[in-house]
Amino acid sequence: MSALHARIDRVRVDGRDLIHDIDLDIPQSRWTAIVGPNGAGKSTLLRAIAGLQRCDGSVQLAGRPLADWPSRERARHLAWMGQQETGADDLTAQDVVQLGRLPHRPWLAAPTAADHAAVQAAMQATQSWAWRERRLGSLSGGERQRVLLARALAVEAPLTLMDEPLAHLDPPHQAEWMALVRARVAAGHSVVSVLHELHLALQADHLVLMADGRIVHAGSPADAATHEALKRVFGPSLHIAQIEGRWVALPL
Repeated sequence: MSALHARIDRVRVDGRDLIHDIDLDIPQSRWTAIVGPNGAGKSTLLRAIAGLQRCDGSVQLAGRPLADWPSRERARHLAWMGQQETGADDLTAQDVVQLGRLPHRPWLAAPTAADHAAVQAAMQATQSWAWRERRLGSLSGGERQRVLLARALAVEAPLTLMDEPLAHLDPPHQAEWMALVRARVAAGHSVVSVLHELHLALQADHLVLMADGRIVHAGSPADAATHEALKRVFGPSLHIAQIEGRWVALPL
């Protein structure tokens, strides 16, 4: 069974089709990276499959229509990390991460020991536990990003969607993010990430390439057909090579 399957005829905003003719299958217990040029529709697609953007079509989450999931059950099954999220600057970092546990407890109920343990584990995994008492608005861009990642991890959802999760992260923390994703996949979870960093997207299990609001290719990052599709979209100056067992994208 797929973690998620979407057939989207279009997403129309202000009289313009942002994405159209989408047939997307997210494999279970795999890391899927979505890449493409600016304006290709990557973030719109991710919001549509998360149920955050109205679309013409259907989305099946774990074989069940997304619209049929009760909101709290869906929130336990699907975790979301958006880009440039606002509205929680006055909360401490720990309280922000604790928001990821809300789907697991009754309305207005206090956090349980399990909630506190999940929050601490998520913040330690993202190396954000040290500033747990600081306000979100006082953190740097990279620190803030690691707190938002911890909030998504604290949900402990089978499927996690991340929109540009590496923004503001330096290379060492990007590598740590990839290790976290690999650990989640090894534990049976599914991860979908929109990335601008082609060199990291090529380390994914499954790559989806978008251009002009459409999916133009989907396949293994190791396949020659995937490499050719990347060159068609990003230009012939893109060189893809294998270095020490890893595929990398280099400008010629």
